[in-house]
Amino acid sequence: MQVRAVAKSVRMSPRKIRLVADAVRELSIEDAFLVLAATPNRAAGPIVKTLESAVANAVTNNNLEKQNLVIDSIMVNEGQAMKRFHPSSRGRVHPYKKRSSHITIVLSEKAVKKAIVARVDDKKAEKEDKKETAFIKKSAAKGGKK
Repeated sequence: MQVRAVAKSVRMSPRKIRLVADAVRELSIEDAFLVLAATPNRAAGPIVKTLESAVANAVTNNNLEKQNLVIDSIMVNEGQAMKRFHPSSRGRVHPYKKRSSHITIVLSEKAVKKAIVARVDDKKAEKEDKKETAFIKKSAAKGGKK
């Protein structure tokens, strides 16, 4: 099951936020929070806030466990840009844009380890069956020689 959270019109350039988003992509929730806490960039703040919102959505709305959540995707898209002008000499102006971003975080559940354990148990059972059949064949062979 996938759960998402969106932060719109974050007053920071998408390029700066993507640098931090790339660091936590495809990590578990605990690892992502540790990486973001150690990141000195200012862009970590909005990502942490959005990630906390996504986790809260997963826990309260979908009854998922926090330990089983993994970041499926982080998308940082461009929001509206405020156009501003910097006054220059000789009555001129230099235009620039104050950019904003939309952050979308999608969480999903880890594959439950029970399936892996079941496969391992199946392999162990196959090995035991092979040992039993080999033992039966040996005992039958010994019994047949007597």
